[in-house]
Amino acid sequence: MCTILGYFDKDVDKKTIEKALAPTHSRGPDDQRILSVEAGMIGFQRLAIMGLSEAGMQPFQLNGKTIVCNGEIYGFRPIKDELIQDGYTFSSDSDCEILIPMYEKYGLDMFAQLDAEYALVLYDETKHAIIAARDPIGIRPLFYGYTPNGSIVFASEAKNLVGFVNKIIPFPPGHYYYNGQFVCYHDITETKTMHTGSIEPICQEIHDKLEDGILKRLDSDAPVGFLLSGGLDSSLVCAVAAKLSKKPIRTFAIGMDVDAIDLKYAKQVADYIGSDHTEVIISKEDVIAAIEPVIHLLGTYDITTIRASIGMYLVCKYIHENTDIRVLLTGEISDELFGYKYTDFAPNAEEFQKESKKRMRELYMYDVLRADRCIAANSLEARVPFGDLYFVQYVMEIDPKLKLNTYNKGKYLLRHAFEKDEILPYSILMREKAAFSDAVGHSLKDDICEYAESQYTDEEFETLRKKYLHVPPTTKESLFYREIFEKYYPGQGDMIIDFWMPNKTWPGCDVEDPSARVLSNYGDSGK
Repeated sequence: MCTILGYFDKDVDKKTIEKALAPTHSRGPDDQRILSVEAGMIGFQRLAIMGLSEAGMQPFQLNGKTIVCNGEIYGFRPIKDELIQDGYTFSSDSDCEILIPMYEKYGLDMFAQLDAEYALVLYDETKHAIIAARDPIGIRPLFYGYTPNGSIVFASEAKNLVGFVNKIIPFPPGHYYYNGQFVCYHDITETKTMHTGSIEPICQEIHDKLEDGILKRLDSDAPVGFLLSGGLDSSLVCAVAAKLSKKPIRTFAIGMDVDAIDLKYAKQVADYIGSDHTEVIISKEDVIAAIEPVIHLLGTYDITTIRASIGMYLVCKYIHENTDIRVLLTGEISDELFGYKYTDFAPNAEEFQKESKKRMRELYMYDVLRADRCIAANSLEARVPFGDLYFVQYVMEIDPKLKLNTYNKGKYLLRHAFEKDEILPYSILMREKAAFSDAVGHSLKDDICEYAESQYTDEEFETLRKKYLHVPPTTKESLFYREIFEKYYPGQGDMIIDFWMPNKTWPGCDVEDPSARVLSNYGDSGK
């Protein structure tokens, strides 16, 4: 991960930029650089992943243009070769160095051509143009806001903007900004065709596109590791990576010290694929102590995001403190494409597809946010194979009738796609989903709820919750989270549009807690 900052006010000084960058030192601990441009200042904090030499340090400048990018540009080498033939020369092995030449060649059309997870800010002095852009899923974070005098500021995290802008706004995924206008260059949920018919060719495409997405994300000049929960998604990522790698991969799992569910499954996978595996054990005290720092690093008060982030943050903290790993592959985004436990209740294919589109559009506020912040806060980079653009686009265009759970097994298409490979134990490939926070241990959620209950009397809860008109707290747990959020992000509650919850309009989904444990079909998921 890296931090990018574009503060477009001609009167801004370096001390202001340094102050804005200070809260995100962990995103880019290797180096920091601030440059003045005609319209203001641009700052960058580096976590070196590709092109580890000093020459790969940003901002990059060329022909009156300055750019900072937090991202990975997949397949950048063929593009670089093409640009070299056009007469460009490059001084580093950084994938992001190709971006200004791409901009000069393609203009704003470049964004639709990028196979990348990224956020960038570019200033073109030749056109006096301020440009910013974000990948179509929002895997890499970007926020913006306006100072009291109306100047626009862009930054990687909300915490970079606290105290500098009036209102902090998430930059919309799949958009670019050009001198005051936001333009959608790629709506990842738009379906131009529909894949129907036999599931066999469809499953083969799922198989091949996911493998390609994983292979791309193994390309790194820094050491790579893997988060392994023992569930389907992370297990598939690890198994495919192990098959593609020349040496054993390094996997990490986390669980509570009293009732961890996933540790045994993660070990089963690790033994099967021959990974160098580490278990991280946490206690109730670890969980409670992590709540406030996790809310601060996340910049959210969403209940399920916070619960799920505690285990992820703590395992990443262990990896940062005990290994040389800099890149982590994770299993996020599969659920939004193939379904959760609650989408078993979808009344029809049209409703399933509508829900999938909604979840994909909002991902940047929930699971993607969790993965980025928990990993970046520990000076690591997240890579998300299920978020590969070619893979996502294909799966979104599969006839939703085929994705409905008519097979008595959720995510059947994904499971069946890898059935013939035998890269996982069959029991893992067909294992029912358990929500990550529950799979770390049911006591994690129970301990948090018990602690939150102790913080307020019933009267205090009823009084305090009324302060919040936008997404008001519904439980003492959610009030506890909201009050910590307001401590670090005062008055910025609009950044989150709502609590993540199952679709309450569906039969069986009108629940008051986001945990899958409350659903009638949870079944063997928690065993």
